[in-house]
Amino acid sequence: MIARIWRGLTPISKSEAYLKYLEATGLKDYRATEGNRGVFILQRVEQDYAEFTLVSFWESWEAIRRFAGEDYERAVYYPEDEAFLVTKKPFVSHYEVPVASLAGAPTADVHALT
Repeated sequence: MIARIWRGLTPISKSEAYLKYLEATGLKDYRATEGNRGVFILQRVEQDYAEFTLVSFWESWEAIRRFAGEDYERAVYYPEDEAFLVTKKPFVSHYEVPVASLAGAPTADVHALT
């Protein structure tokens, strides 16, 4: 499994609206892409800004390409992102996930999950 990590920064005043926008755009597209294994949205507030970190999980590099295109290390942005984001970072990070564990579930070798 592969984790794809994207970060974005919004003014606090726009954070609730941006979360709804994320659900209607990126999360909707993640779910519609074959090979997506889920996503976590992390949010933290510092001073006047809300930082969003999306950690999406994918079964393969091919699955990531189905979502992001051939230049899969580039961030995927949507038309209204300009109205919310302070800056748009051009790239995301990817990490191999050798082990996954959630409370109440046994630790698993993720190769067995894909």
